Amino acid sequence: MSALFPALTALNDRPAVRFGADRLTYGELARAAGASAARIGGMERVAVWATPSAYTVVAVVAALTAGVPVVPLNPRTGERELAHIVGDSAPGAVLAGPADELPAGLAGIERIDVELGGRGGPDGSGDPIDPTGALNPTGTLNPTSPPPSEAHDPESPALVVYTSGTTGPPKGVELSRRAVAASLDALAEAWGWTAEDVVVHGLPLFHVHGLVLGVLGPLRRGGEVRHLGAFSVEGVARELGAGGGTVLFGVPTMYHRLAEALDGDAGLVAALAGARLLVSGSAALPVHDHERIAAATGRVVVERYGMTETLMNTSVLPGGEPRPGTVGVPLAGVDLRLVDEDGSVLGLLDGETVGEVQVRGPNLFSGYLGRPEATAAAFDGDWFRTGDMAVREADGAVRLVGRKATDLIKSGGYKIGAGEIENALLDHPGVLEAAVTGEPDADLGERIVAWVVPRDGEKPPGEAELADHVAGLLAPHKRPRVVRYLDALPRNDMGKVLKKALPGTR
Repeated sequence: MSALFPALTALNDRPAVRFGADRLTYGELARAAGASAARIGGMERVAVWATPSAYTVVAVVAALTAGVPVVPLNPRTGERELAHIVGDSAPGAVLAGPADELPAGLAGIERIDVELGGRGGPDGSGDPIDPTGALNPTGTLNPTSPPPSEAHDPESPALVVYTSGTTGPPKGVELSRRAVAASLDALAEAWGWTAEDVVVHGLPLFHVHGLVLGVLGPLRRGGEVRHLGAFSVEGVARELGAGGGTVLFGVPTMYHRLAEALDGDAGLVAALAGARLLVSGSAALPVHDHERIAAATGRVVVERYGMTETLMNTSVLPGGEPRPGTVGVPLAGVDLRLVDEDGSVLGLLDGETVGEVQVRGPNLFSGYLGRPEATAAAFDGDWFRTGDMAVREADGAVRLVGRKATDLIKSGGYKIGAGEIENALLDHPGVLEAAVTGEPDADLGERIVAWVVPRDGEKPPGEAELADHVAGLLAPHKRPRVVRYLDALPRNDMGKVLKKALPGTR
């Protein structure tokens, strides 16, 4: 692999990036990134203040073009966590948009302001902005400017992405150029992803889903990414409708809002129906949202499964039978197995036997930055221990049932995944949101606790009603023994439920 972004070397006028008024062709992106790349060449690492803007895209492409690893920074990160990340990764500079206000925690690091060098500046005037000399006075590309050079060792780090620290401070996950390319190419094969696709999304740009899949993915294919700035139903309808978008990336919270808005919104229905591909990830999409979207639009939402350390592992294949509740089969080059608590490999494809997901392949990370002991502990030989629990169907499709630490409930001698109970609860018409945890029980070992946000807070479904509902859909031993009602579930920026933040949980 000589380049992550072959299309950048063509210096053409194909659309590459659009964030509202800020629009860059491949030629303009290459010039703007090249200007910033010249300023950071030779640095060990750089941080990028990862706002949802074209400046972030230019900054990341600049660093990757220069062969300098990128540490994306969440602009909403708290003071203590930011101090840890900066101290751990020691970036030589922080790249940001000219108008970005950086926190005091970054004051001691060299700041480099990124310029777009293309059409449509931050004031939305549409006038060419050209601090790089990439454009002629007419606003056209300067053909004498050399294309960017991007020949770097595939094993060299491309990104250092910090995980949420559930058992301590966040760890920096080193993702090589090889891993990024392998994962994106496997997805392209599975999804038929080409340069003709226009990817629409409103995801944050400081993590794998929004940045690697949602930005680097389209750029690697030579297609276009249109970022909404912030997710909105109206934005999705606009960009997938008259805007000509072909692919939508989102998380379950976003698809839930789309499903809720479908009734009476013919424009949204037509926009989703006209998309080539609807992709959901980062958490399981509830079955009832799958069904509502499919019934209204005729489009099946494709789920994929990945994590920071592995990038993408599996995907449902477009065009096949609808598989709500599964995340599909392993992608090309990815080996996947389920392992029991005693370390034995589970070969059963019965849809019932629960084991921990372990994977290996070219998509895996290189290690945790400066943490060799943590890296070694994360592997079983050359297999990465994901901590995710799953079952496998007869055709090898993976159905996730939760996290080993928080979602595997051992009750009455059974291993029960929280995810399937959550889906069953969401099938009840009186339930808007649901989460399931386990808590100690003298008789059962653990009892199943359901955390429910009712559709009508004045008349919530009763505890016995919900328990019977689950028992009727699944099995009696999977019914919740306790139901607790909330106004809302605690969630992170990606919409994942933070179970450790539920009252009384650990």
